[in-house]
Amino acid sequence: MKVGDRVPDFKGVNEVGKEISMKDFIGRKLIVFFYPKDDTPGCTAEACDLRDNYTALKKLGFEILGISADSSKKHEKFINKYTLPFSLIADTERDIINSFDVWGEKKFMGRVFDGILRTTFVIDEEGIVRHIIDKVKTKTHSEQIIELISK
Repeated sequence: MKVGDRVPDFKGVNEVGKEISMKDFIGRKLIVFFYPKDDTPGCTAEACDLRDNYTALKKLGFEILGISADSSKKHEKFINKYTLPFSLIADTERDIINSFDVWGEKKFMGRVFDGILRTTFVIDEEGIVRHIIDKVKTKTHSEQIIELISK
């Protein structure tokens, strides 16, 4: 996936079992953030930063959607624990993750393994990728997004 590409018409289930698809967001700007795992330090920092700046991002016309391979039940607990105001899609089969090409080799504490590459896509009203952030600063991610879309 690269800037200028049309987002694949994905479908997934959110934290309460509701099906969500890309078609639901046509006509609206969307921030889709892929993250490795609910309730881990980096993922919590990223989600909470987006939560804390949700109103500012909404004022700029954006909806927010998170995606990881965690289950709907784990997403629901994560949302409730941190009062997240946006939905999280459970992509347990990694269909959406693979269609966005955010699965790959990672390194952590000297180990090399495959996993979700923390990546954010900024998508316009027509479903076209306008920006990709692949070096996410978890504690100031919304600032990264606002700075990018303000250019």
